[in-house]
Amino acid sequence: MEPWYDLARFVAIPPTKLWFNWRFEDLDRIPRTGPAIVAANHISYLDPFANGYAVMKAGRRPRFLAKDELFKVPVVGTVLHGAHQIPVDRGSGGAAPLISASRALDEGELVLIYPEGTVTKNPDFLPMQAKTGTVRLSLMTGVPITPLASWGSQAVWQKSGRGSLKFGRPIWVKAGAPIDLSDRADELDDRDALHEMTEELTAALTALVLDLRGRYPKRWADDG
Repeated sequence: MEPWYDLARFVAIPPTKLWFNWRFEDLDRIPRTGPAIVAANHISYLDPFANGYAVMKAGRRPRFLAKDELFKVPVVGTVLHGAHQIPVDRGSGGAAPLISASRALDEGELVLIYPEGTVTKNPDFLPMQAKTGTVRLSLMTGVPITPLASWGSQAVWQKSGRGSLKFGRPIWVKAGAPIDLSDRADELDDRDALHEMTEELTAALTALVLDLRGRYPKRWADDG
């Protein structure tokens, strides 16, 4: 039993679920059991709710890699620690987050990562150049990466503060085909190969985002 996780789920998800108009696609691509790595694009501070909701609809419990500053925030930090989320010191470049994530995978958990490391700064909200950590984790563990893209939340909540909170705004989330890197495990220490594989992951996420953006209702797209 994980009371802090259940508390976060019952407090945060219901209002988010009711306020927005959700659409989920291909969630069957998220492994139902066993270790899983999910890599998501990052367009809004609402993303953890959207991605967590999608993963839970797929029947899994997400373990987020989250910036360590959040773990120092009163109440929020207590919930994150209690829900066994994984802190990341974005400035250190240390291996501790990957080791913690690898342990979670060894225990059959689903680990959710934002490869960009922060909300995208691209004005079109397409993925920025990603860091290599997601690929390194996959190579270390042999666990495929499932891309997960979302669209619509960029209008809701940015670093500058909340944006449009119009009731019923569509938020779409789509899972992509898993990326299996198990045959490239011997390239873990090859810097050029790591960047190449990371670019492949970014390309997969970008393709998913472009697909969602291209089909997103024009009225809401024009609204922001």
